[in-house]
Amino acid sequence: MNEFVIALGWLGLYAPMALGAVGSIIGCALAGQAAIGAMLETESGHGKYLGVSAMPSSQLIYGIVVMFTLNREITETTAPGVFGIGLLAGLALLSSAVYQGKTCASAINASKAKPEIFGLSLAPSAIVEGFAVFAFIFALVISAGIPG
Repeated sequence: MNEFVIALGWLGLYAPMALGAVGSIIGCALAGQAAIGAMLETESGHGKYLGVSAMPSSQLIYGIVVMFTLNREITETTAPGVFGIGLLAGLALLSSAVYQGKTCASAINASKAKPEIFGLSLAPSAIVEGFAVFAFIFALVISAGIPG
């Protein structure tokens, strides 16, 4: 039983980075596909389409920081806290990256047809990013309560 609890602790330690990476991969791929499609249909603005398609990569950075914050000796005392915080923060980062990729793809498609709304079309992506920041900050704050 002790080994299982310790294994969960190790899983929780790496979960924010791994799940954030998976979400960033999916989100960047979704937005990148929209950017490539927009480049085929327009003669300008290609740089901004590529820039927007990279927005979901920030969740990986948040996951790496949470992983380093949770990094401590994994014992029977620390493992449950590390597992809970790491897994839940990782799931939040994964979800926000995927949905941010979808909102970025929509922004690219909308600004392709109507370039004057480019900045405004990014507002939903920024709102989704805000939820990732909330999960990131709460993970950092709560992890301070784990002994070790």
